[in-house]
Amino acid sequence: MADIEEHTRRLAAESLSSDDPTGWFERLYAQAERGETAVPWDRGAPHQLLAEWSAGLRGEGRRALVVGCGYGADAEHLAGLGFRTDAFDVSATAVDGARRRFPGSPVHYAVADLLEPPGERAGAYDLVVESLTVQSLPDTLRGQAIAAVRRFVAPGGTLLVIASARGEGPVEGPPWPLTRAEVESFSGEDLQAARIEAIPAEADPAVVRWRAEFRRSDRPASSTS
Repeated sequence: MADIEEHTRRLAAESLSSDDPTGWFERLYAQAERGETAVPWDRGAPHQLLAEWSAGLRGEGRRALVVGCGYGADAEHLAGLGFRTDAFDVSATAVDGARRRFPGSPVHYAVADLLEPPGERAGAYDLVVESLTVQSLPDTLRGQAIAAVRRFVAPGGTLLVIASARGEGPVEGPPWPLTRAEVESFSGEDLQAARIEAIPAEADPAVVRWRAEFRRSDRPASSTS
């Protein structure tokens, strides 16, 4: 795994040096498709923190969005709970892989860039799941990415953010884990933090992950003159 993570960091560094901060995702998934490497975050199952949070949740009559869906495990999980689920990734190879893994899936998979999101998605979702995507982007793009995620949430909707927590000292990414302040910055535009948890990983308590829930008021924010 260490070699795979080092290779991933090298791809990311090459993309950043060529002013293409998201191009390395497609390169990584394409190489994995050819059997040359693996995708470090591909779990083959929904993220544990999402599965625990959503236990007993029913999504009938509601829409959900998964940001940076990869091979689709989180999106399929939400669809299984009854949500009408959309999911997107910047990598076309990842999206093709998700469709192959889940033939006949009700999830609508699409290729899209979080940094240039389609306008019709704004305010459209009762549940938005952002798991490990923002942390894969450098600090210079964090604010733009977080603002884009926030705008997907419909009035009365919920945003769930899952990320690694940043510890002491410098970080050689990707990923670039989030500070608590960065997690809190998902709030805004009438979207408020309902709960922010710092959860130690079962396999290694020294590794801490954020699980944060934000809720948008069911009334639009009042304007001032």
